[in-house]
Amino acid sequence: MEWNLLFFMNSALLGVGLAMDAFSVSLANGLNEPGMGSKKMCGIAGVFAFFQAAMPMIGWICVHTLVQYFTAFSRWIPWIALILLLFIGGKMLADGIKGDNAETEKQGVGIVALLIQGIATSIDALSVGFTIAEYGFVMAVVCALIISVVTFVICMAGLVIGKGFGTKFANKASILGGTILSIIGIEIFVTGVF
Repeated sequence: MEWNLLFFMNSALLGVGLAMDAFSVSLANGLNEPGMGSKKMCGIAGVFAFFQAAMPMIGWICVHTLVQYFTAFSRWIPWIALILLLFIGGKMLADGIKGDNAETEKQGVGIVALLIQGIATSIDALSVGFTIAEYGFVMAVVCALIISVVTFVICMAGLVIGKGFGTKFANKASILGGTILSIIGIEIFVTGVF
């Protein structure tokens, strides 16, 4: 692969495709915490952007060093994503059903939940390391950075949209957010296994 417009377009489109799960989770986070400030929004989008860039690079490194181990691990990716997202989504659902929205709004998404969300939504991006395997190290890093920027922008959009709807539907936002996360976990599992 050479440095040309096609490389940058492919990297941006790869970023859009990979960011869809992170967008949905960002939407759920915005729904869950409609009073979220811009600093926290940038932090959330930054975490997703970081993991969406890191996972393809980890995959690239695996392709160039530990291919046989990564291949054995790749069949567990859908299971890991399902478990992590069902756990977080189930917790949000339970909080929403309890009707503890005032407490949920103050608490919002914590750092541990955010890291779990970041890993769960980007773990399938490990396999992108195979698609960019022919890239040299610098090209792979640039591709990962483009994916990161695209993810950041898309996640910020998800947070803004989620906050807008979360303000209007504050009493049901946690239930909707938990449902969205659970559905994303099931979708990743179904597409990964079947």
